Amino acid sequence: MPAQVKRLLRANSHEVEGEALDLSLGGARLESSLDVQPGKQIAVKLIVPGDDTPILIEQARVQWTIDRTFGVRFVEVRQQEMNE
Repeated sequence: MPAQVKRLLRANSHEVEGEALDLSLGGARLESSLDVQPGKQIAVKLIVPGDDTPILIEQARVQWTIDRTFGVRFVEVRQQEMNE
């Protein structure tokens, strides 16, 4: 589904802001200045407007990149995060 959700991305101890353009239970299309390549594993923290608790996905694998936009597949999502 299309989403306008703020998110923080972390790779190699660097955390940067970005935007989730599309979001599903299995992954997301993201836009950020984070330098990633397909196969790289990153952490994604989604901050949903109106919700005080961010959704943290510790294991997301980059599937593709085009300029500053890239797709990730959520490798492992805790049940607690699925319920949010």
